This record gives sequence, C-alpha cells and structure tokens, in this order.
Amino acid sequence: MADGSRWETQAEAWLHQQGLRLLHRNYRCRMGEIDLVMQDGDMLVFVEVRRRFHAGFGGAAASVDWRKRQRIVLAARNYLLRLGQMPACRFDVVAFEGDCGQPVWYRNAFQAE
Repeated sequence: MADGSRWETQAEAWLHQQGLRLLHRNYRCRMGEIDLVMQDGDMLVFVEVRRRFHAGFGGAAASVDWRKRQRIVLAARNYLLRLGQMPACRFDVVAFEGDCGQPVWYRNAFQAE
C-alpha cells in the first residue's frame, strides 16, 4: 500500500468511527482530486488527508495551501455537477504529524472562494 493510501485509509476509518460515511475515495477529474468524499448527516464533506514527518513550516494542515485548496474546490464543483443537486457541503482536512497514528481533524478547514 502506498504511503498516501495508508494515511487515507486511516483517516477514512477514523472518520467512520466519528459517524461519517464514505461516498467516494480518490475522486479525480482533470481539475484536481479529492481524497475522500464523505457524508456527515445531511452534509457532504470533501476531505483532504495530509501527513508530514515534521511540524516545521506549519505542519500537515498548513501544507494545504491556496493552490491546493483551489484544485480541491474545482474538483468538488465537478463532483457536485454530477450529482445534479446542491447539498450543503464543507471542506475538511485530516492531518497526521510524524509517525503519530492519531489524526487532527479540521472541520470546515476552508471555504470555496
């Protein structure tokens, strides 16, 4: 299992324990990719999973920079167009620092701009 896939699997399992349900994993389109698309009650959640060995330069969560957020938002818009409806949605980040298996969950980490 590739390292990124390992952390996505851990994030998915952890979010499932928090009550979210997986809808799609690694949704790709030409505009970008979304690691996990999950359902949290009536809310559609687009999740970016990040892992960094060191917390320097802001750590895993800070690595979701403006450019990465824009690509996620574009991919999310593409995903929503395929649904044919506009549910309430948010963008979350699940971050892992170092070898720690415990994620930090940033709900509503950023907004579509």
